[in-house]
Amino acid sequence: MSQHAVSQRVTARPIDAVPVPTPDPAIATIAAAPAIQLALELETELPRIEIAPEWKAQQRLWGHPFHPMCSYLASFPAALAHAFIARYSRPGDVVLDPFAGRGTTPLQATAEGRIGVGNDLNPFAHLLTASKVEPASAAEARTRLARLRLAWPAEAPTWEARAAAIQADPEGGPESVPAEVAIAFHPRTFAQLLYLRAALKLDDRIDRFLAAAITGILHGKSASYLSDLMPNTFSMAPRYVRDFAARTAFRAAERDVFECLGAKLNRLFRAPLPPGPGISLVGDARDAGARARAALRARGLPDRARLVLTSPPYLRVVKYGYYNWLRAWFLGEDPRAIDAALDDAHHRAPYLVFLRDVLRGLRPALTDDAIVVLVIGDVATDRGRAIRNGIGLAEAVWADAARPEGYRLAGLALDEVHAHRKMTKLWGNEAGRATQLDRILVLGASESGRRRAISGATLPVAWTWPPRLRAL
Repeated sequence: MSQHAVSQRVTARPIDAVPVPTPDPAIATIAAAPAIQLALELETELPRIEIAPEWKAQQRLWGHPFHPMCSYLASFPAALAHAFIARYSRPGDVVLDPFAGRGTTPLQATAEGRIGVGNDLNPFAHLLTASKVEPASAAEARTRLARLRLAWPAEAPTWEARAAAIQADPEGGPESVPAEVAIAFHPRTFAQLLYLRAALKLDDRIDRFLAAAITGILHGKSASYLSDLMPNTFSMAPRYVRDFAARTAFRAAERDVFECLGAKLNRLFRAPLPPGPGISLVGDARDAGARARAALRARGLPDRARLVLTSPPYLRVVKYGYYNWLRAWFLGEDPRAIDAALDDAHHRAPYLVFLRDVLRGLRPALTDDAIVVLVIGDVATDRGRAIRNGIGLAEAVWADAARPEGYRLAGLALDEVHAHRKMTKLWGNEAGRATQLDRILVLGASESGRRRAISGATLPVAWTWPPRLRAL
């Protein structure tokens, strides 16, 4: 989502392997752009759609309190999701995000009475989305936490001894733990985390919710976090963490995991649960449409989406395993395996092939008048190095991925991304330089979808949250 998107492996396939349909007359000029211009990768000007970026004027934590359950790099704000969900869907409609990230689109859809479906190949993203759209109730979460807390005194001696042995010898102790994990926590806090890590079953809806909440408080720079070694937005590089801890003689402050988790639950349950049903899927975006339809039918729900709102992966910007290695450890995941599966090293040509495959796979899962909204960021740099062909990517996605699959162009909205709005602002001089402009590509699955997108672009959207009930 912006920018929460998760890249996935691309298998090379000629872009023109599928016959190109006759272009819409309204976009004939764009379709006839000289081949030499595309070869030179010059930007093609696309028509604008008049959607005002009102989401910029909303407070940072606008929306349901589940949204900030855990920080997640490259995620777009809930207010942006609302701007499109409110315009382009109705209560009871299916809203689908094949690159769901931390679940902003499906959660906002369920919060507005829609059916939210999120898919992601990243197991951490899947866990966050599932926890939000199929959540535990406040009573269930607090009851489970109380039981775990009551069981802790009897378990404490065993887990405290185990924690001490691991921290004394991370690689040769009772279990192999990365050294940067072992040094991040106070011994007692570490013991409680080891206990909860073993006790929580991630295939259980209530335990999964508690585990997701814990990932949101693992590290940060206040007493509400379990380790103050790193900021909460992402895990600093493991080598940096080890060097910093050695250089500063770092000693983690003691935090009671049960107390911190209880306070986190209080923040999460400040509002009622989202009223709409939700589904979280894990898998490749290219077949997300087929899997979404099957999951919806299995629950007796409408099986076609009226709105797709997503942010495909940025070109070569975020390693989701690497920047979440501490959370991955807690969840029993290997961050290297996550990044190997997600494959962030996309170049422009295979990236466009990949997105064309995704858009083709979505078509059977769309209603006739469906609208597809793609938030696509311009990428100027990668770790300080300039990236070729990272600018004007939305135009290329339209020309080489969406138009060949029969989508209709409603227009392009621009959203300037200021550095102070980014989680990556902590990266110092590189803050905000990678992605400075999001291009929001608005498509119709058919001509009726294109017309619906254009006619709904200027509809007024209410920004009161939670929404006020109208008197009957």
